[in-house]
Amino acid sequence: QVQLVESGGGLVQAGGSLRLSCAASGRALKDYNGAWFRQAPGKEREFVADIRWSGLTYYADFVKGRFTISRDNGKNTVYLQMNSLKPEDTAVYYCAAGTSPRITTMAAYDYWGQGTPVTVSS
Repeated sequence: QVQLVESGGGLVQAGGSLRLSCAASGRALKDYNGAWFRQAPGKEREFVADIRWSGLTYYADFVKGRFTISRDNGKNTVYLQMNSLKPEDTAVYYCAAGTSPRITTMAAYDYWGQGTPVTVSS
C-alpha cells in the first residue's frame, strides 16, 4: 500500500507560480510511476502530467511549457512546478501512483491522494 499526501495548493494571481508536492509513505515511490490529475468544478478529472519510474515525463498539451513534473526518490516525493498560471488552471489537483505502462487514464494508477486546491485569480 502507498499513501499519498498532497500539499502546496493555494490562491495565486494569474501569471504566478505554485509548486505542489506529493509525499508518499508505505512503499518506496521509486518503484512507481507518479502522476498529477486535476478536477475543476463541474468537470471530470483530467490528466496533467506523468513521470515514469525511469524519469521519462509526459504532459497534457494544455500544460506543456508551463508545468514541470519531477521526483525526488530520496524524499519519496513527486512535485509539480506550475508557472504562468491561468484562471482555467483552477482545480483540485490530485497525485497518483501506479505501475501500469498506460498513461493519462485514471485506471492506470492504483493509489490516490486526497487532493490540494489551486485557485488562480484573474
